[in-house]
Amino acid sequence: MPKRNNRMQWYRVDLHLHTPASIDYKDKGASYVDILRRAEYRGIDIIAFTDHNSVGGYVAMMQEIERLEFLEHTGRALADELRLLAEYRRLLDKILVLPGFEFTATFGFHILGLFPPETSIRYIEHLLLSLNVPPEVLETGNPAAGATADVLDAYALIDNAGGLAIAAHANAAHGVAMRGLNFGGQTRIAYTQDKHVHALELTDLYRKGRGSTQRFFNGTKAEYPRRMHCIQGSDAHSLDTLKEGKNTRFGVGERVTEMLLRDRSFAAIKEMLQGTDFSRHRPYNPGHQPYDYILAAREEGASLVQSFHESMNRQGGNLHAIIADVCAFANTNGGTIYVGLSSNKSKKPKGLSAVNDAMRVLENEIDRSISPALKIEIDAQETQGKTIIRILVPYGEHRPYALNDNKIYLRDEAETNLAVRDEIVNLVRQGLVFNSTDSSSESQPAVRIVGGVAVPDAVLPDEPDEDDVIGMGSPRSGVEIAKIEERGGETYYTMRDLRNGSIVSNVTRSSARRLWHYAIKQHEGNPMKPNKVEWHGDIGLWRRYEKAGSVRYDLAQNDDGNIRIYYGVTENGMHGQWADFLGDED
Repeated sequence: MPKRNNRMQWYRVDLHLHTPASIDYKDKGASYVDILRRAEYRGIDIIAFTDHNSVGGYVAMMQEIERLEFLEHTGRALADELRLLAEYRRLLDKILVLPGFEFTATFGFHILGLFPPETSIRYIEHLLLSLNVPPEVLETGNPAAGATADVLDAYALIDNAGGLAIAAHANAAHGVAMRGLNFGGQTRIAYTQDKHVHALELTDLYRKGRGSTQRFFNGTKAEYPRRMHCIQGSDAHSLDTLKEGKNTRFGVGERVTEMLLRDRSFAAIKEMLQGTDFSRHRPYNPGHQPYDYILAAREEGASLVQSFHESMNRQGGNLHAIIADVCAFANTNGGTIYVGLSSNKSKKPKGLSAVNDAMRVLENEIDRSISPALKIEIDAQETQGKTIIRILVPYGEHRPYALNDNKIYLRDEAETNLAVRDEIVNLVRQGLVFNSTDSSSESQPAVRIVGGVAVPDAVLPDEPDEDDVIGMGSPRSGVEIAKIEERGGETYYTMRDLRNGSIVSNVTRSSARRLWHYAIKQHEGNPMKPNKVEWHGDIGLWRRYEKAGSVRYDLAQNDDGNIRIYYGVTENGMHGQWADFLGDED
């Protein structure tokens, strides 16, 4: 199993820079060597020239260097030209410049396409023409490109050409995840979860709390199960920061990402963005302390995609609990397991002794116990003076994964539970979809994976828009009792998982997992009283309570006279008008 290379180092990276080859560039008198000098001044190691629908800036710089080299070779260079050539060589020895473009797709969405320096310029220009960029736009660097290709087609073409496809400023203007856009929810999901997009570029990586865009794509949302690499770039249209009314336009290298790479290369960036280690990139700001992913993880606590274990002793079942989490994450959305510290952020990490031995034990136990084989990554991390172990578990495609051949676990919010029959059936369906031998649409099963559930296309609903408050549906987490029946003196419940709409039948109070058991217990012993509900129109708050350090909500909805009760809804599930019941953020 791969370990983190100790020779890796942090590089400062700005993958979104415009040049005078973009028609809307502000510093018309700036030269390409000026851009490189600004990048050097701000300590940037890797940059990309991403002009609008054009690779013109990169071409212009390389042509200038070729001209200077020709003059030098023929002995015709003047002193100023020799000095300029020497400056280019000095700067390009320190700064890697990647060729690329910012493509304007259908509906005006912006996509970055980045390529290795050795890529033929004609090849990149051919890609732009294949994306329906008019030749005159390619020459002028105009963001307005007319009727071009769709977002998904652009992702696929860039990826298949060996490039990196990144959704530019995804949460802001012309971004595929910009709030307030009124188009189908399934389209929104596809634009941010497609297998060909490598990362999302965001403008609010330092923002915390429920409004953070990065938190929305961290793998805990049912409709967005793929955790996305989120980076930031300057989108510089000038050498230095400019104010345009209320907006701030960053200059070269003034909003960058630090990346932990094996070397300063395109291949190293691509390898990192294709992996599952989300701690290898962090927002860089010289006025802040480096972003600590372990501290940030403890702030968030245990969730659908991360868990914490203070020890891994066999006695007491600690080691078994860790391996069960591995199985559960592989069957759900993937995730990260931290061993040697608790999720209680006020408690100092305990750490582990003989870490190398402990990692070998974990590797052997996972290899021996989990089937089919699962490729995970294990490494050691330092936090607050203690050494801990981190296990990176991928989103498993050969599901269901089992512990000791017969125990199948799933992750449910912050808990790991044994899967019940209906859930096992759905895992088998997912495995069939993932592992279909023919990828053509004609032979694929008429099933798609939505929120970790195999759903027939014929009944696949459209997800509600972010700002839709009419007919907005149920919350997006928690559980609802969908049906109750008596058989042989026993009460059987059918539970609906609000994260993905999956239905699990034949649940009894004794067999129910924790949240289901809570819902059944409340239904039987503390039934909802409509006159005690805090109603906001047709939706209401029945009960607010705290569980494992986080607040949960029991909610009600008047559905044409039928009162539906939603139990144990987390903050992540409170969308639209449901968010009115949330308390104020700290």
